[in-house]
Amino acid sequence: MQRRNFLKNTALISGAFMVPAFLKPLEAIAKGDLTGHKNLVIIQLSGGNDGLNTVIPYGNDIYYQKRKTIAINKPDIITLNDMQGLNPNLSALKEIYDQGWMSIVNSVGYPNPDRSHFRSMDIWQTASDSDKFLSTGWIGRYLDSNCQTCKNPYTAIEVDDTLSLAMKGNSMKGIAVQDPYKLFQTTREPFFKDLVHEHGDTNLNEDNLGYLYKTMIETYSSADYIQKTSKTYNVTAQYPNTGLGYQLKNVSKFINSGLDTRVYYVSLSGFDTHVGQQNQQGRQLKIYGDAVAAFIKDLKATGKLDDTLVMTFSEFGRRVEQNASNGTDHGTANNVFVYGGKLKKQGIFNDAPDLTTLDNGDLKYQVDFRDIYATLLDKWLDVSNAQVLTKSFAGLDLVSV
Repeated sequence: MQRRNFLKNTALISGAFMVPAFLKPLEAIAKGDLTGHKNLVIIQLSGGNDGLNTVIPYGNDIYYQKRKTIAINKPDIITLNDMQGLNPNLSALKEIYDQGWMSIVNSVGYPNPDRSHFRSMDIWQTASDSDKFLSTGWIGRYLDSNCQTCKNPYTAIEVDDTLSLAMKGNSMKGIAVQDPYKLFQTTREPFFKDLVHEHGDTNLNEDNLGYLYKTMIETYSSADYIQKTSKTYNVTAQYPNTGLGYQLKNVSKFINSGLDTRVYYVSLSGFDTHVGQQNQQGRQLKIYGDAVAAFIKDLKATGKLDDTLVMTFSEFGRRVEQNASNGTDHGTANNVFVYGGKLKKQGIFNDAPDLTTLDNGDLKYQVDFRDIYATLLDKWLDVSNAQVLTKSFAGLDLVSV
């Protein structure tokens, strides 16, 4: 039986034994073989967040004509300029915006957009053309490109229990760590611990049980390192008691404790607002805004904001006109938020979405999302974007280095 089939069919891969799948990068961390000075934090809003009710073009009458019952009332909008303002549930971000730590990129998308959640998310996570299917993610390929040329590879952590496609490369993968203490506890359970010690001196090969025991042993040592390192820093800033607040608090802990991880990945779901959009999206935007504001202010207080970029995206926006259920259906172009202490163009990066010239009721994209990725790769992660994105993109004049 081949190793892949063995692991697929054995019951041992459930529960605690999902951990070994992310083993090799953990070992890299454990050996102290990582370098890096800048941090990139990616926040995924799953479900297709409605960008027009997030950054609201209140100065355009077409917005109110197309959204008679779900448009945000003008007195409630947090105005940013004469044309656009923030959803009132993002009030916590106004201070971040005013301090110059936030940039809003409008009308971001890609040619020939796909309105399927799964396909469009794959496109964003792999950075592929809409008619190309890739099995590796753009962050995973970033890890691959560096590992081929650098003595000390970088790595990426997803603060979750599972690993997204974005984090998977050909030879390198990121790791999924929801809680370093729970990871440590899992590897110290008697059954896990006994197996590790029983097979510690075994001649382990790359097949079948040998592979499983080897990954368990390596995970055991890696969990010890992550737990010991991360507990050296105690986050004192106050974070909201939400899932995203917990994730970003852990990212702060990882950054400030000295893990040399370059990329962190977190996500928040619940943005598929076909019905009763205002309340549902409002709740999710408040969760998002409160957690991000706490995180950015925390990094500023600890002196890490200048070394950190945060990017928020969703797989697509929503249609310009509301539907009959007081919601919106799947659309195309959307806004992307970038935060940090080294933004070159602060505030609103480009013009508000054009509501007069639509593509079958949808916004036309003005910025290819891969130009944002190219900027992050070239200017922040110090690798040629052509190595990662399969072709070269010009990038944006968005950040200073």
